Amino acid sequence: MDVTESTFQSAVIERSRSVPVVVDFWAEWCGPCRQLGPVIEQAVAARAGKLELAKLDVDSNQSLARTYRIQSIPAVKAFRDGVVAGEFVGAQPRATVERFLDSLLPSEVDQLVARGDEQSLRRAVALEPARAEAAVPLAQLLYRRGERDQALEILAEVPGSFSADGLAARIELEGSGLAPEITDGLAALDQDDHERALDLLIAALGSNGSADGARDEIRRVVVGILDELGVDHPLARESRRRLASALY
Repeated sequence: MDVTESTFQSAVIERSRSVPVVVDFWAEWCGPCRQLGPVIEQAVAARAGKLELAKLDVDSNQSLARTYRIQSIPAVKAFRDGVVAGEFVGAQPRATVERFLDSLLPSEVDQLVARGDEQSLRRAVALEPARAEAAVPLAQLLYRRGERDQALEILAEVPGSFSADGLAARIELEGSGLAPEITDGLAALDQDDHERALDLLIAALGSNGSADGARDEIRRVVVGILDELGVDHPLARESRRRLASALY
């Protein structure tokens, strides 16, 4: 597929949000470009449906060549989710091109996580025990089924994940004789009512006595919710400020 400055946004940037798009920056007079062209075309064709190839003539599209700082050709840039995810320069051997393209494709664990069923998640965790995207949903499934110990064992293998730590704290709080606002907050969390859950749990942290013996676990649950919402979520920004006030 040939692309130009008028089609680049839709054919490359937007399309790369659904499938990786590899852009071959080339020119008719470029000998190495003619060497690389058939190699990359055949390699992409062998992965039909998994990624796409776009060819851009730098002589006819000099503005784009400047935008992406093309100083030597052939230059290959791979786009994923609207941004450059990988690149190389020069007429590389077929094996190098093959490895480059394969690096853009989802790994086995990525594919298992995307499926999301219990068998796939178990396989993903077996392959990468520290992968939060696999461990957390599997632990949630086990916890809801009443298999608390197994869920905690899985979460213990995921260091540095606020969502995993938050779920572990949520499980640890179960059956602890908690104050009503904490119990109600956890119930709201189970119903995916993040706003009410945060309101009740942060309020419990700020009240006298209601969070005694469970303060750190509640904080971890709140941090886990905020991590799930993401840093730019309006509710997360406001709740983060309220959490700091309640703690300090």
